[in-house]
Amino acid sequence: MLSYRHAFHAGNHADVLKHYVLGLVLAYTKQKDKPFWYIDTHAGAGMYSLTEGYATQNAEFEQGIAKLMAADNLPNPLADFVAQIKSFNLNSSTSDSVNLYPGSPAIAQDFLRADDKMRLFELHPNDCKLLIENFRGQGKQVKIEMQDGFAGIKAYLPPPPRRAVVLIDPPYEDKQDYQRVVKMIKDSLTRFATGTYIVWYPLLQRPEPRDMMSDLMALNVDWLNVEMTIHEPAAEGFGMHGSGLFIINPPWTLPNILDETMPVLTSLLALDETASYTIESKIA
Repeated sequence: MLSYRHAFHAGNHADVLKHYVLGLVLAYTKQKDKPFWYIDTHAGAGMYSLTEGYATQNAEFEQGIAKLMAADNLPNPLADFVAQIKSFNLNSSTSDSVNLYPGSPAIAQDFLRADDKMRLFELHPNDCKLLIENFRGQGKQVKIEMQDGFAGIKAYLPPPPRRAVVLIDPPYEDKQDYQRVVKMIKDSLTRFATGTYIVWYPLLQRPEPRDMMSDLMALNVDWLNVEMTIHEPAAEGFGMHGSGLFIINPPWTLPNILDETMPVLTSLLALDETASYTIESKIA
């Protein structure tokens, strides 16, 4: 199924949560003076225009990154994230305007050092073409493949430096993706048990996301789960009212940072009084 295009949703509340936490994980990972790989199983186009094309149709970024960009007195971790997004918009007419929104590969590239590498998978031919264009000239540090990341990741585990952050962010258009995630995680852990795996998932009024979470929480690993809802679930039962990230082998510093910043982030992105967040973890 190749109808999904992330550009429609670029910069929305789910992107903000996903990319903020991804940056925290990568910042921690690069503290150690040893190389690591960043592997993205569903990389998308890498960069998105918010002033033309798909993103303007629903303008979801206006209820996401735009709110964060306009906020004052943010806690340092959130302020650092906003500064990163602003760095992609240096030619904007005002300091708070956002014309471009980076996808996860662009977010990750900011944290890579000379010896770190990035491996990106994108199955949609048009998005893969854009991804290649956006990362042209990066040499051997970045390798892009037009294939299903669920299968392609096997060739890269374990990575040569034995250190990696893996982002698993499928569109979940096919409800089988939830169990594909579980199967891929189980297989990946047999190949590379010490990697950090970040699974993004939508909060929906259907059983598949919760079933996936139950399966992941049952694994014998250290994990952290963070969820954010921005409004009450729709009465008709459709649509996404929030999203979450399940992180295997998370940084030990992550719970405290999220405890400090998730109240602020949730308050900024809330669309009604039911907006909330939860943080759970099992870290030995």
